[in-house]
Amino acid sequence: MAQNLYGPRVRIGNWNEDVYLEEEIMKDFLAKRDKGQLLIQRNRRLKENLLRPMQLSVSEDGYIHYGDKVMLVSPDHPETEADLFLPGDLSLCMTPDEIKAHLSNELEVPCGLSAAQTKIPVGRNTFTILCAAGEVIGQVLRYGQNFRLGITGGFDDRMLYLSSDHRTLLKSSKRSWLQEVFLTHEDSYLNCWQAAFLHPQLRLEYEGSPVPANTKILITHCHTNRGLVAHRHLSLRTYFGQEAEVAAHTYLDSHRVEKPKNHWMLVTGAPRKDLSTMLDLPKPPAEDTRALEQEREQVSDPGARSTPDARGCVPQCTLPM
Repeated sequence: MAQNLYGPRVRIGNWNEDVYLEEEIMKDFLAKRDKGQLLIQRNRRLKENLLRPMQLSVSEDGYIHYGDKVMLVSPDHPETEADLFLPGDLSLCMTPDEIKAHLSNELEVPCGLSAAQTKIPVGRNTFTILCAAGEVIGQVLRYGQNFRLGITGGFDDRMLYLSSDHRTLLKSSKRSWLQEVFLTHEDSYLNCWQAAFLHPQLRLEYEGSPVPANTKILITHCHTNRGLVAHRHLSLRTYFGQEAEVAAHTYLDSHRVEKPKNHWMLVTGAPRKDLSTMLDLPKPPAEDTRALEQEREQVSDPGARSTPDARGCVPQCTLPM
């Protein structure tokens, strides 16, 4: 089989044009490299911004306020509808298209969302509680009050809003074909959400009460009245690996109560410097665990058996007949 062994160094044909063409290609490559316009440079810059460490707001009174930076976390719960699912706490994350992320250093609009197994606040999962209708920054967020969720994705000059709209034949979630949730830069009523109390029998009584931080709540879309949900059993191949799908749909059980897949927490930062979020704080021991530890201490230290509350520690007094 004949092979073309000729190159620009072989002075035949249009060798001069080939030399000039290689020089122009090299000059264009060096110019783009100096300006940071190469594909690998733009891809690296986008990924660095999305994974940039962020600082969450610390709640001093235990409530959520307008202007707070929080993480939206779906608490861990067993999935009974499928054998394969993502366990653990899942945080709501910005998820750009994998192909578009390799071709551009800017965030696409609209941008997708997913739920990932990460508890570290970064640019892609840190949201800001924004006002919807004349509220003041620093004011306490209350149940039944409209609010918006904005995210910058690690960029200082961009703000995208968590939005949703009715499902159509051309617009729906990728795996479940339910109502889609996305990020957009347009400010409209499609960005408005509400927080609802977890138990439906007490929901009206808690209307207007402050929304506590790091507590299970329901997040409902105002325009469609659909709840934000994380589908742990429906995985998506994203730019950052396998993650769970996020949509807008309310799942009810036989008692007309929202299922755990609709539960969310607005997680704030921890007051300790060595911890990132309140999820990293050690949980206090349960009452039965404390009782067990107390019994172990009494067995190991017989001298501690001097309190009348200890079971079998104080001998009974013999009463005179």
